[in-house]
Amino acid sequence: MPSPFPSRRLPVLSQKPSSAALRADCSRCFALCCVALPFAASADFAVDKPAGRPCHHLLGDFSCGIHARLREEGFAGCAVFDCFGAGQQVAQTTFGGRDWRRFPELARPMFAVFPVMRHLHELLWYLTEAAALPRARPVHGALRRRRDAVEQLTRADAETLSAVDVAALRDEVNPLLLRASELARAAAPGRRQNLRGADLAGADLRGADLRGASLRGALLVAADLSGADLRLADLTGADLRGADLCGADLGDALFLTRSQLASAVGDTSTRLPAHLERPPHWRPRR
Repeated sequence: MPSPFPSRRLPVLSQKPSSAALRADCSRCFALCCVALPFAASADFAVDKPAGRPCHHLLGDFSCGIHARLREEGFAGCAVFDCFGAGQQVAQTTFGGRDWRRFPELARPMFAVFPVMRHLHELLWYLTEAAALPRARPVHGALRRRRDAVEQLTRADAETLSAVDVAALRDEVNPLLLRASELARAAAPGRRQNLRGADLAGADLRGADLRGASLRGALLVAADLSGADLRLADLTGADLRGADLCGADLGDALFLTRSQLASAVGDTSTRLPAHLERPPHWRPRR
């Protein structure tokens, strides 16, 4: 497939994609995450489920029969999943509000498009975040052009979307995101640690000074980060499942997602970026 970023200058959108467009709205979706995606029995999912088969907890109105107790029922993976608004984009824009139950002939293409759209919306979210970093100003123009190209691609038809090479697209975008991260993290004092992809599962990082650290893709499952200073740390793709963030300072952490926070443990003393809400399952300050 040709690059979705042609050499000609693309029209610039009047404003960045709204936060609502990049946030899941299940009321405007057809439970695509509960059908299109596979489950593997594990600590995150209580059962195996192949892609394309509805979860047995899915109700006739596309709602979840155990939504209020997903963690208790062994579906923590569902509780933390975030489609970045891809579900409603596929349901309402790509397929014009037609659902896979009333129009079963749409099921296969709809389920094929959803994972692609999810990747596109995730990239759109990262590009939007990067373009808002004041210290990344030298690459703001390039970031916005890339963001506009991805946004245009999300409006394509199902056939075009199904053919998107997501890996190639990420390879095109990542250098810009890395440069934006480097520019933003340069404001952190002292030596900035490079822990990209590090295996820190279960590590004792209590009170650690991780200001400006690169933690991209780091494995931090069950790590103790209580009281750690993570200001300006790049957390792109870091696995925070079960990580203890109680009292940690993530006030201006870079590329921190709702899903990462939902998979971690924190309390009311955990400092978060202003645009992110404290997950409801977090406990009071200990």
